[in-house]
Amino acid sequence: MSEDSAEKVVVIGSGPAGWTAAIYAARANLSPLVFEGRPKQSPSLELPGGQLMLTTEVENYPGFSEGVDGPAMMLEFRKQAERFDTRIRTEDIVKVDFSQRPFSLTPDEGEPSKAHAVIVATGAMANWLGLPNEQRLAQSGGGVSACAICDGALPIFRGKVLVVFGGGDSAMEESTYLSKFASKVHVIHRRDQLRASKTMQQRVFDNPKIEIVWDTVGVDILGDDKVTGVRLRNVKTDEERTLDCQGVFMAIGHTPNTAFLEGQLELDKKKYIKLTDPFHTCTSVEGVFAAGDVADSVYRQAVTAAGMGCKAAIDAERWLAAKGVE
Repeated sequence: MSEDSAEKVVVIGSGPAGWTAAIYAARANLSPLVFEGRPKQSPSLELPGGQLMLTTEVENYPGFSEGVDGPAMMLEFRKQAERFDTRIRTEDIVKVDFSQRPFSLTPDEGEPSKAHAVIVATGAMANWLGLPNEQRLAQSGGGVSACAICDGALPIFRGKVLVVFGGGDSAMEESTYLSKFASKVHVIHRRDQLRASKTMQQRVFDNPKIEIVWDTVGVDILGDDKVTGVRLRNVKTDEERTLDCQGVFMAIGHTPNTAFLEGQLELDKKKYIKLTDPFHTCTSVEGVFAAGDVADSVYRQAVTAAGMGCKAAIDAERWLAAKGVE
């Protein structure tokens, strides 16, 4: 493939960051190509549309006064990108070569692609426990979630008894946040000490609505249409019991979808893409930009991902112009 036939910009990923980047790039006459990913059998893996494909109700994205179904919102993002002639390939990028320009991108199927600029927006996967009914109740809106800030204020959780799995800073933050709405929050931790910072721990210890269940792991989540409880096992005694609750939150971290970038971009210790400038989306390789949860381990919200997608497209447009690519 010659340099003349290289794409101006390729977007890898199709969540809020990827589609927003595509919309801005398309309106800037960059004729973007989006590799949206391939549908997976396991919802714990990266999905076209990102983590919102597992969210039944989004109430905190501006412009949707009555809330919106996550997959429906991602479909609207996709249709808006297509309106401006964004081209889409439903394939996964499994290998990249950023050592020379134009950059090389290899999909799992189909022809390789070359690009003058690349925007990586592959997101991050929530970590799950793999309990028998976990994904069924998560996908159906039955009361299992991996994002307290996204879902904690929904009516289904207000005034209810909730369970949080985890013992790090994320679990402490999410438990504290949920205590604003829940009648009681049980934090299930498999050890007898928390991994969270002392400050975060103390905040939880001082909260009368939060109770920590030590030395305990989950066995199953109970409920047909809605969560009715969790089955727990004490790791020291092997004793099992049922804890009644109406909602379950997983707070055991996220895994960024960056395995295909190893050795190509600088990643941090958690494998998130490192940005060279906090005000831009530039990565360690000139001409490669990153947007959304793949480069954001702090906020992980649809609206912040979309904002980063906008920034990445503008950064790419300006970089291409400076290089004389039109």
